[in-house]
Amino acid sequence: METSRNPKSAERPRDPSDLEGHRSRLRERFLNGGLAGFHDHEILELLLTFAIPRKDVKPIAKELLKKFGNNLASVLDAPVEALQLEVNGIGKSAAVLISLVPRLFESYRLSRTSHQETFGSTRGAVAYLCARLGTRRNEIFCVLALDSQNRLIAVEEVQRGSVNRTAVFPRLVAEASLKHRATAVILAHNHPGGIPTPSEADRQLTKKLKNMLADLDIVVHDHIIVAGQDQYYSFAENGGLQ
Repeated sequence: METSRNPKSAERPRDPSDLEGHRSRLRERFLNGGLAGFHDHEILELLLTFAIPRKDVKPIAKELLKKFGNNLASVLDAPVEALQLEVNGIGKSAAVLISLVPRLFESYRLSRTSHQETFGSTRGAVAYLCARLGTRRNEIFCVLALDSQNRLIAVEEVQRGSVNRTAVFPRLVAEASLKHRATAVILAHNHPGGIPTPSEADRQLTKKLKNMLADLDIVVHDHIIVAGQDQYYSFAENGGLQ
């Protein structure tokens, strides 16, 4: 727990006698209806009540949005150090709690999909990959190694950085696939910028890997690009593996 170091706010301070009542009402709204109807600043306000006691956190919540792009995702994705430096009233405990939320959601989604050992459809693979890569800030290239029944054997993160560095990928992808004795693979990477549309480099890389792995009797079922928690591009769905 921490105390706030926030100077005078432009907003009129809340009556201290109503502070706990206001916090209780926020929590009751959540318990009764989830986050439906909550504004972004109210979601942050509710979250901050668990890290900053005995303080009106509404001005801090609004300042977070102002500093980090006026949307909830930008605040949750902000580095811990930036949260503390940019917004008065945010100390280490509050910054860690804010940063924890997307990581916690990522682990939650992975846990929910971990029982899906067989990828029988693109959607099943997308759900798994969005959980694994959707909140990553750097580009990650993965190989999902599958057996003859399309059951997941292993996931290898073969490269971090720009997928434009195609020269190194064929060897790494082949090594990962052969190491796990995969009969098929799903290739995947993320676009942290939020747009899953493949680049020309992505298309050339996909073609090169498909041909290379075919020579090793390994089938490429798909190459999936994920952006965020629900945006994706499937080469298989768009005829990019023909």
